[in-house]
Amino acid sequence: MGKDVILKKLEFIHFRNYKKAKIQLGKDINIFIGNNGQGKTNILEAIYILAVTKSHRFGEQVYLIQKDEELAKVKGSLQKDHTYQELEVDIGKNFKKTYVNQTEIRKISDYITNLNVILFTPDDLDIIKGSPQGRRNLLNIEISQINKHYIQCLNEYNKILKTRNEYLKTMYINHLSDTRYLDILTDKLIKRAIYIYKYRIEFLHKINDSISDIYEKISNYKGLKVVYENSLDFFEFDEEFIEKSLKEKIQRHFERELQQGNTLYGPHRDDFSFYLEEDDVKIFSSQGGQRLAIIAFKLAEIPIFKEKTGESPILLLDDIFSEIDAKKRNRLMNYIKNDVQTIITATDLKNMNKKMLENSKIFEVFSGNIRERMSK
Repeated sequence: MGKDVILKKLEFIHFRNYKKAKIQLGKDINIFIGNNGQGKTNILEAIYILAVTKSHRFGEQVYLIQKDEELAKVKGSLQKDHTYQELEVDIGKNFKKTYVNQTEIRKISDYITNLNVILFTPDDLDIIKGSPQGRRNLLNIEISQINKHYIQCLNEYNKILKTRNEYLKTMYINHLSDTRYLDILTDKLIKRAIYIYKYRIEFLHKINDSISDIYEKISNYKGLKVVYENSLDFFEFDEEFIEKSLKEKIQRHFERELQQGNTLYGPHRDDFSFYLEEDDVKIFSSQGGQRLAIIAFKLAEIPIFKEKTGESPILLLDDIFSEIDAKKRNRLMNYIKNDVQTIITATDLKNMNKKMLENSKIFEVFSGNIRERMSK
């Protein structure tokens, strides 16, 4: 049994359309209702920032701060069984600071594992429809929440990759033939790549342990799985094979890399796809089927987070019930129950299961104000 993690209090100052807001959250299901454009999604965004220090939405950091203000703050009080923890993220126009129990934490990798969240938004259809970079970003954020070593390794990999690409351009422009420095960078890159591959494969294998069962119980369709696609064509982790194959690929395509000033092989080029039996969900499934596939992926993360951290994650669901019919909604709620603290946004309560509402704390959101509804 892992620790139950409850976000008890949430506070934000000069954040998006909120001058100041304080919320006392319930330990089970919390529902925020209101018309579009009132600030419901901003609440989930604040919790997401409290967990991973950055927004899930596109746009520069400066847009998180209210106009004419210099700083936005997001604070949260966590209860982990019988212990309490205060988290804070301060967002300036050109900086960000993180705090645990009022002590500044300078390394993101030391902060990011304190609170784990799993977020679903309507924009998550881009996970299937969008670019490989979006899917890599998803993998990187989710694994980083549960594995401090992964984010450290990924940061080192990206720094070495940038240096290597710059040196390839320098070699090409200046007609340099001495590859000794490039070889050192390549060896360092491969060393980090091996760990990134290892953690990604392990994570996706664990997703596949439960995603098919979850998808079938929600949709009645069998056989959903995710397939990791990499330039080395391997499906199981084998350190020796990966090291040898990556080195060979890079050596064989040296001239191409030199001309393009780019590292063409490695985990920064990888992807993954959703398949229903043998059919690619991106091509053969409806938008509704794609949406359910992503929801199943996110729900399959819950046992992984619990296993790896010993703590339950917080589930954030942004306006997901408006797109799902009543039968699928009820099946979906069977997976949520009181298992993890869940925070839901919706325009109204019409699509909600009555049993679920009995166990929920309900808030009304209007023009940057949040009010708890006392009677349901």
